[in-house]
Amino acid sequence: MSACEFESLEKSLESHLPEAELREVRRILFGKETQKLDLPVAAVQAASERDFELKGYRFDAIQEQLRPPRRIRVGLVQNRIVLPTDAPVLDQVNALHSRMAEIVEAAAMCDVNIICFQETWTMPFAFCTREKNPWMEFAESAEEGSTTRFCQELARKYNMVIISPILEREELHSTVWNTAVVISNSGTVLGKSRKNHIPRVGDFNESTYYMEGDTGHTVFQTQFGRIAVNICYGRHHPLNWFMYSMNGAEIIFNPSATVGDLSEPMWPIEARNAAIANHCFTCAINRVGTEHFKSEFTSGDGKKAHHDFGHFYGSSYVAAPDGSRTPGLSRTRDGLLVAEMDLNLNRQLCDKWTFKMTGRYAEYAQKLTEAVRHDFKPKIVKE
Repeated sequence: MSACEFESLEKSLESHLPEAELREVRRILFGKETQKLDLPVAAVQAASERDFELKGYRFDAIQEQLRPPRRIRVGLVQNRIVLPTDAPVLDQVNALHSRMAEIVEAAAMCDVNIICFQETWTMPFAFCTREKNPWMEFAESAEEGSTTRFCQELARKYNMVIISPILEREELHSTVWNTAVVISNSGTVLGKSRKNHIPRVGDFNESTYYMEGDTGHTVFQTQFGRIAVNICYGRHHPLNWFMYSMNGAEIIFNPSATVGDLSEPMWPIEARNAAIANHCFTCAINRVGTEHFKSEFTSGDGKKAHHDFGHFYGSSYVAAPDGSRTPGLSRTRDGLLVAEMDLNLNRQLCDKWTFKMTGRYAEYAQKLTEAVRHDFKPKIVKE
């Protein structure tokens, strides 16, 4: 079986382990068990008819005496491109809009309050090709582009906050960014969060397409909680998660596009660790499928030129501050993951583990200031 055909770790475990042993393995791998949500029959039927996976799980918190529960539902969407990469640009965008409308409708049936799509969801992940045409034509305005208008309509229709990661073109200076547009459930564009860290790893050398972000670590206050968007490569940088948390994020979304040979061993760890370290929920989203391009390209690794970047392995999941996480979506199918969470769990775990209270941030800030100086000398004791 090839890597792109392997559906999921969870299904493999369920197929080969006795129930009692499976419970212990799940406890060690995923922490405290997340209970399955009872999703509406209409949503389950819609997912079956439209050929995408639908899963739902619940994170519980202790019932407090002075604060009522703050239960909300988030939705994570992973999907493959709909049309071939050489189809006309507008046709590709429209086809993906239509596909997303189907999935968002099912999310609304499941009472999802906040939904997040994958990185640059309106296009193939063409940055591996190092070509500019026609890929730059997918870039559009974050405030007035057709994709934002499309998402505004969905947000108003379903009373849902929508996080829409796109390739953004800022017309004034024709600067291009990798940007997540955050749209309120009222349909208002709350703002945008640009990708802070740009990879320079083989095919992930995206610096010729767009710039490092200039929006810092913005947190958005929504009707359903404070959210932030840490785009793709930013998940490899612990301080990136940390700064969103320091600005008050209760949920940090990580829309991504990453392939198996490069990052899969890190995928189950990073967002989960960030949730634990920062006392917040994290949502890791990855696209699925293998995208083929007409022109061959190389990866700077000495291997022969090829027509695809590799298999995007999906496996989207949600992690909680207590170290628990949902099972992942499939490695091979489009999917919608619904997670119900009580945001009170964030403070409860902060009180339990006190990572922030014991953080010694003033000391780190001082030492980091020293470390970035050109004359910095590391503190090393030698015999």
